[in-house]
Amino acid sequence: MLVKAVTAVSGVVIPLMILAICLIGRLKGVRVYETFVEGAKEGFATAVRLIPFLVAMFVAIGMFRASGALGIVTSALSPVAHLLSMPEELLPLAFIRPLSGSGALEVTTNLVRTFGPDSVIGRMASTMQASSETTLYVITVYFGAVGIKRTRHTLAAGLLADLVAFLSSVAIWRLILGLAP
Repeated sequence: MLVKAVTAVSGVVIPLMILAICLIGRLKGVRVYETFVEGAKEGFATAVRLIPFLVAMFVAIGMFRASGALGIVTSALSPVAHLLSMPEELLPLAFIRPLSGSGALEVTTNLVRTFGPDSVIGRMASTMQASSETTLYVITVYFGAVGIKRTRHTLAAGLLADLVAFLSSVAIWRLILGLAP
């Protein structure tokens, strides 16, 4: 019964919000349609400005994967993963996730398909995917959109947050499943 109620409400929330925004804007004297069109123009212009940043990032990611560098780095860090009680199969996800959401989703999908969704690796990969961010993508898009060239400590802080998310995902699932480190 609760599920039916939530489903019914969720189907009308967004249309009601759009209607409310339009009505409130109109009552305040805002030319709602014209304002929407201007915002859409600005959004399109921003998207066009971002294309060079995105192309550069996607080419770099493609080169990293196609060159075999991902495999080399993964092999080199396998002992570290073992030391941290992290399955080495998760290392490619840990490297791709900060770079690309779609690339990380592909890695996660392959892990789940190979090991199963209820496997330790499947659960850890899913948690890593959900609890981390595409740090380099976000920096590229958001900072590129507003023209920020010097990111200061953003990259280090974002990558540290990703590392904490990855290690926490492993630790939490080991704790939940009662696995010894």
